[in-house]
Amino acid sequence: MEYRQLGASGLKVPALSFGAGTFGGRGPLFSHWGTSGFEEARRLVDLCLEAGVNLFDTADVYSEG
Repeated sequence: MEYRQLGASGLKVPALSFGAGTFGGRGPLFSHWGTSGFEEARRLVDLCLEAGVNLFDTADVYSEG
């Protein structure tokens, strides 16, 4: 995985990441993004791991937390 500097913070982050905003897909905003159920979400995560992705965006506000 290629890494890049995050501004002047000194933190290095992966060049690729995966956003999990579609997992669950509840609420007025997130249901429009997607409604990935458990099986589909698991498949997507497995594909990412196989490709070397190691940064997953799982914000606590997605689909009402």
